Amino acid sequence: MAKNSTLERQQVKTSEQRFKQMLQQEFHLAPKIAQAVLEEAQVHLLEPVETQRPGQQLAIVAKRKASHGRALRETELTQIRWTVDAGAEDRQVRQQHGSKALRQVRLQRLLLEALEQDGVASQEDLAQALQVSVRTIKRDFEELQQQGLYLPSRGNLQGIGRGQTHKAQIIGYWLRGATYDQISQQTHHAVSSIQRYIQTFVRVIDLYQRHFRIGQIAQLLQIGPPLVQEYLAVFQSHAQAECRQRLQEQLERFKAATAPKKGAL
Repeated sequence: MAKNSTLERQQVKTSEQRFKQMLQQEFHLAPKIAQAVLEEAQVHLLEPVETQRPGQQLAIVAKRKASHGRALRETELTQIRWTVDAGAEDRQVRQQHGSKALRQVRLQRLLLEALEQDGVASQEDLAQALQVSVRTIKRDFEELQQQGLYLPSRGNLQGIGRGQTHKAQIIGYWLRGATYDQISQQTHHAVSSIQRYIQTFVRVIDLYQRHFRIGQIAQLLQIGPPLVQEYLAVFQSHAQAECRQRLQEQLERFKAATAPKKGAL
């Protein structure tokens, strides 16, 4: 029964079912007419793949603000793009920390990518994308949550502040003086990922100190507003002199690297 129930839920989360759902709910078409429109559209339209990078795949998940307690067929869905395989970064994690660590890194990445695209993934969504059982995903959740990490899943979505995502945790380690290698050993993330998170954090703080609003920062840096808010929360909670000094040094390097060169037009 459980397997059949899971299969039924996965079948609902397809582009075809989402399209039919829209036709029935927003255009008030009968199910048979919606099916006919879908079949006609499939004849003339193809899924665009030009912007899809290697290692990415499309997924259908619940919208971030979709109500709980409804049948899945009545739940508002959205299509997102997931980076299931990040290439060299993932290979580095597997080589240094093993397959289990790689799966957990991917799990955290997929959750945040869904959130940044106004979606929220369930444990079943993650299990399907990572090609493991839901039981394995549940064990991963338990282990990661014991480390104090916040995992914004469909069954666990909550406001920032009651836990930290892996990106915020990494920024905190760095502000408190940890090296990239130490952070990688502690969190099992690739050094290149850690460097990218810190660079984005520094840019967030630079814009914030120049009085840009959260929405503007998110748009300029192409990240979600929740991540901007979380980075600002980390900044505000690390007011110690040594933390601010390390950040200031990085801000000065960033400004020097982006300043116009003398004599440039």
